[in-house]
Amino acid sequence: MIWPDCQESVVTTRTGNHRRHVGKSARIRLSTDLLNGRYPQGNRLQLAKVAQDYDLDPGSAWGILTDLHALGMVTLAGPDAAIVRSPNPKEMHEAYQIRAALEEIGGRAAAHRLKGRTATLQREQEIMRAAVRNRDLDAYPEHDVIFHRTILETSENEVLLRVWDSLAFDIRIRAAIGKVASDLSEVVESHQPVIDALERGQGREAGLLLRNHVETFLQLLKKAELDPLFFDRNLEIARDVQKAFIPQEPPSIPGLVCATFYKPAHSIGGDYYDFLQLENGRWGIAIGDVSGKGIGAALVMASLQASVRAQALQPHVDPSILIGHVNRLVHESSPVHFFASLFYAEYEPASRVLTYVNAGQNPPIVIRCQHGESRVFRLQPGGAPVGMFADSKYNAVSFQLEDGDILVACTDGIIEAESVQGELWGQQRLEGLFSSCPRQTARQVLQEIVNEVSRFSGAARQKDDITLLVIQMEAETGFRT
Repeated sequence: MIWPDCQESVVTTRTGNHRRHVGKSARIRLSTDLLNGRYPQGNRLQLAKVAQDYDLDPGSAWGILTDLHALGMVTLAGPDAAIVRSPNPKEMHEAYQIRAALEEIGGRAAAHRLKGRTATLQREQEIMRAAVRNRDLDAYPEHDVIFHRTILETSENEVLLRVWDSLAFDIRIRAAIGKVASDLSEVVESHQPVIDALERGQGREAGLLLRNHVETFLQLLKKAELDPLFFDRNLEIARDVQKAFIPQEPPSIPGLVCATFYKPAHSIGGDYYDFLQLENGRWGIAIGDVSGKGIGAALVMASLQASVRAQALQPHVDPSILIGHVNRLVHESSPVHFFASLFYAEYEPASRVLTYVNAGQNPPIVIRCQHGESRVFRLQPGGAPVGMFADSKYNAVSFQLEDGDILVACTDGIIEAESVQGELWGQQRLEGLFSSCPRQTARQVLQEIVNEVSRFSGAARQKDDITLLVIQMEAETGFRT
């Protein structure tokens, strides 16, 4: 039986896939040519010539040049040209450090799904072995990419895949293979222990083996580099990716006015906050702090955000059960020495009730001013940080908000800010700012805290990521006095 509508759909899909394949193939070829030095630094690439040489239409060629501009490989020069930039070994090395942490998390998360189901990975391994024997430097990277991407896709962690795509690891792998060609026998055999661990469902072992595989490749790449110089440049791409995870502006939540501040100690950090619009008009509010700093903490932070969002957007009754699920997911997908303190609350605008779970986070405070006097309520922890123990239990607590209440939540970067003498700012100084009842907006309260911490720290170096949320309950008749 012929189904005309379905047949037309299949043809259209194949055509679209073919176009995407051609564009992706051209992007890979042009990127490889750039990384391998076909085009000298400062060379001007004309759009029309790129389209002709790589069999592209002008629109597709411009799209590829725009992507390569974002990766720092070219600089756009007007609407029809781009200037070639010099390949930066330091940037490649930093990206591979991110990849090592990314693959460890992906391997841990994918293991239980791949247990007893590694035939596809074993097939890719055999193809790579044959490519090494035949010195086929085109086939090897193609199947190396498939191998590693299969594991990430099986982890079902979309954040990891977005990071992989944003940092263009498909291209980086293909571009780097030629530099380590003499060591490919060692590289290809390091895949086999990964397959064996995944076959047994051993997530932690598989994750560590994947990290070791990438780090070994990075060492071989460094050894092969002719230019030993390192450039003092931040992880700009990773920072931009992480920036996309952090809300740039607080949302409009009925009855609340929100102000936020975020400043990582390094280029990228492990602090996290989010606002989530839930069913029945409720809102989720989260703030967390991953142990450690830098690349590893940033990737665990991304995994934490994805886990909280995935669970919060599912129908649920009790936030304590939600955080229990988040704890299990983070524990399964994170390296053993990583965990995260987390404060998660759900706000009901109609009743003005805040129901929260505090998993090891610095206790947020609610300041209530009545009759010229202030009172501080501490939303104390009720469980271990998420990811620390697989079977942690959590308690949900409800707090009735009133007109003019101010909620202040922050991470260690505020409480543990140090002076030049090594003294900590501390919880007491934070609460002391509210000993009186000034008529301040949420933004003014936030700015006062930031200014006080800055004055206290002086010239001392910032050692930890700083995240601060100030949320004020709107009063129908103004501030209470």
